[in-house]
Amino acid sequence: MSAEQIISMQQVRKSYKMGAEQLNVLKGIDFTVNKGEFTAILGPSGSGKSTLMNIIGCMDTLDSGSYSLNGIPIHNTKERELTKIRNHEIGFIFQNYHLIPTYTVIQNIIMPLLMRGQDRRSAEKDCGEIIEMLGLSERIHHKPSELSGGQRQRVAIARALCSNPSLLLADEPTGALDQNSGTEVLKLFKKLHEMGNTIVMITHDLNVAQWAERTVRIVDGEMFEETA
Repeated sequence: MSAEQIISMQQVRKSYKMGAEQLNVLKGIDFTVNKGEFTAILGPSGSGKSTLMNIIGCMDTLDSGSYSLNGIPIHNTKERELTKIRNHEIGFIFQNYHLIPTYTVIQNIIMPLLMRGQDRRSAEKDCGEIIEMLGLSERIHHKPSELSGGQRQRVAIARALCSNPSLLLADEPTGALDQNSGTEVLKLFKKLHEMGNTIVMITHDLNVAQWAERTVRIVDGEMFEETA
């Protein structure tokens, strides 16, 4: 029996108009991620990795090819449906956290659940175990400005996990952190992977990519599987 695929891409292409020229950013990407995998997409600036991340995250559309996310044919999905898919299927973790500064930790964490229409009390209850696991129980009434960088990233991870997504999509998750805080976040990713979460991490840093069980390189819009 074949493994369940969370991401399935075939010959994905994406280009942008730059004045009179056409910039071919993704040049026929074939990429699959199975349920429970921890995959790093490694590439330098300008390689196409951000464009690929935006397509994986349903924040941009492909020009040609096919993309299925947890069995949903994204390439055939209308724009108005993509917001719902993003909210239900993907937990986003960004380099700069994307926390709302006027909200407390708990308000930031439960926000995606409230957006789905869940009431506040049940949302807080559903997130309680994750908040405890991430060591944030003593910080839930603090504002982001009162937290360290590592704590802010843990809040962002908790927010992503509470949605119970099919995929955790992390964009340079240690990029704004010092080395010690970055290592703690990567240890947490490893733990989440061991718990069965599917993780795709975008990075330019080989040392960060090596925490994943699998690494693919993207160079000039083409993808290459790393071999041991």
